[in-house]
Amino acid sequence: MADLIATSEIPGSSVYGVKQMQYIVDGEEGKDYADALTAASFRQSVAIEEAAAAFSSVVRLRERKVDDLSAILAYLAEANAKLKPKNQSKDDQAPVNNGAWVNETASKYGITLVFVENTANMTRANIMRGQNDVQYALDVEDNNLQQDMVTLQSYIQKRDNAFSSASKVVKKALKASNSTIGNM
Repeated sequence: MADLIATSEIPGSSVYGVKQMQYIVDGEEGKDYADALTAASFRQSVAIEEAAAAFSSVVRLRERKVDDLSAILAYLAEANAKLKPKNQSKDDQAPVNNGAWVNETASKYGITLVFVENTANMTRANIMRGQNDVQYALDVEDNNLQQDMVTLQSYIQKRDNAFSSASKVVKKALKASNSTIGNM
């Protein structure tokens, strides 16, 4: 907040030997101390609010990625469940509906799934490999999401504290001015 407020001496004015100062908040001159502190407090609060809003969009994107990875993992688990046991048949392939969506979404997040027969079927080995890759990416993303949520919570606490501090400054300034007027 100190970088929001600058001071400049009012030339030729001093009261009982004390130089009089004016305060400049973001280039706006002519503020007294209470006005400058109030303006700076509220500007800091708004800046924290804007940072929290921007960061929350990052968290929403990460949540979307976790949802997509979970859907891919569910597809792979379903495809694995549809496979016949190895001892019943040598046919070790399972149909996967929307296999193209699974492949495109996985590749969007940097995961390569090996599909067979134009993305219509997958082998058990490919499914297992894909499940491991997707589960690893999901675990990493979930950990990052948890860290982002803690950071977002910190932003919100800072914002609340900044607004609270700004409100207290306004109340104290109002009380001081009322007291001064009452003493006159």
